[in-house]
Amino acid sequence: MNYFRTILALFFLLAIVSCQTKKKDSRTDTYTSGVIPISVDESFQPIIQDELDVFESQFPKAGIVPKFTNEVEAINDILRDSVELAIVTRPLSAKELKYMADKKFCPRNYKLATDGIALIINKHNLDSLITVDQIRKILLGEITEWKQIFPASHLGKIITVFDNPNSSTVRFAIDSICNGKPLSKSLTALNTNPEVVKYVNKTPNAIGVIGVNWLSNRKDTTNLTFNDEVRVMSVTDEVSANIDNSYKPYQAYLFYGYYPLVRNLYIILNDPRGALASGLTSFLTSDRGQRIILKSGLVPATQPVRIVSVKSE
Repeated sequence: MNYFRTILALFFLLAIVSCQTKKKDSRTDTYTSGVIPISVDESFQPIIQDELDVFESQFPKAGIVPKFTNEVEAINDILRDSVELAIVTRPLSAKELKYMADKKFCPRNYKLATDGIALIINKHNLDSLITVDQIRKILLGEITEWKQIFPASHLGKIITVFDNPNSSTVRFAIDSICNGKPLSKSLTALNTNPEVVKYVNKTPNAIGVIGVNWLSNRKDTTNLTFNDEVRVMSVTDEVSANIDNSYKPYQAYLFYGYYPLVRNLYIILNDPRGALASGLTSFLTSDRGQRIILKSGLVPATQPVRIVSVKSE
């Protein structure tokens, strides 16, 4: 009987050790190696993909699997502990931080860049000056026709399109433009930023609301031109818009705060082990990572911005 109990005890001991070893080995990534998933706001797919390409070339034993999704889903992935790193346009709220603290997690926020929200119109639409108040009234459904802004316009009804109902762009429109008021139900949401560009390119009376990162002309190292498939509107927060007080989301205007529709980009890091997610965060906020941000047309959090004189169209 004692012999049987000894064998049984050894069996259970081996089973426990085996389970513990498996659990320990389930995460093998280090600061510069391994494979991990991350979640990224789809508005920033071009620039973040550039960052990952450079990071993986610098650390060939590291593999980052990005999930480009809407902001709500990206933050939920952090809250569910599905990923250890998310890139979004807001830090976690006090309620979300408490939820994570109750799970014994202490996520940290790092500012990565400053971005702008661009308003795009069909390239044949020459009415490209607009005020923040007019944008607000369009989003709330108080302005529905182009002639309410430009009396001579023959474009008819304004069709406003967003990238995704749960995107950071929609949240920015509600929180920062409409002061928390709900958007008009007549607005349209597609799925991605490229779809917005494509729709506006084919629709003369449309306005698209999109992240600036999707409009950068990759061939222009000065960051002074945008995607030529659409026209980018000039915006002012003054009562009336004119060529002298309205600004497009050029990098320098984002930096100085002249362009009124700006937002920040954050890294949310929840990596208690200090492994690959922390290594990627270190790279993104380093000199090399920030230079990639600078080249993209956004404003890096730590790098100086080169100021170039711009002539209005």
